[in-house]
Amino acid sequence: MYYEDLSAYDYHDRDEFTDWASGFYALWYRPAYTRLNIGWLSAGRPYPTGAVTAAFVEKLTAVHEVQRMNECLGFHECELCPEDEAPRGNGEIRIPGAPGIAYAAPFLVTHYVTAHGYRPPQAFVDAVLAVDVGAWAAARWPDVPFPWVPADAERMVE
Repeated sequence: MYYEDLSAYDYHDRDEFTDWASGFYALWYRPAYTRLNIGWLSAGRPYPTGAVTAAFVEKLTAVHEVQRMNECLGFHECELCPEDEAPRGNGEIRIPGAPGIAYAAPFLVTHYVTAHGYRPPQAFVDAVLAVDVGAWAAARWPDVPFPWVPADAERMVE
């Protein structure tokens, strides 16, 4: 699945967070913010490469540990790896950017950075570095690790 960096995200019309650690909880809403694609790479499509800082990789990895967005039942394998070695992802992450902008990246984005030299746009790098991962990790249901969830989000508790 390929989308150009910074193009408008339109894969899902709503955003859905799940919290498996606390039981099965989910919330979903139609975002009031603009979502921009980051890191939706595909075999045969060129992508920017270059060095990123260890601090960026560390922070991006930490986001993956605490945030689950739009998880799917199926998996998407990295198309850039040999088939028998390809890691799989089944969801996304959201990173708040400038006011009204959130970056939508596949769960494999950290793999793309570390294994394939993908260099995300600087605005995304800066936004990731600005995330307060400690606050996100401390979020407990009904709070989620993302600051722009509207008060009227639908919630499911099972």
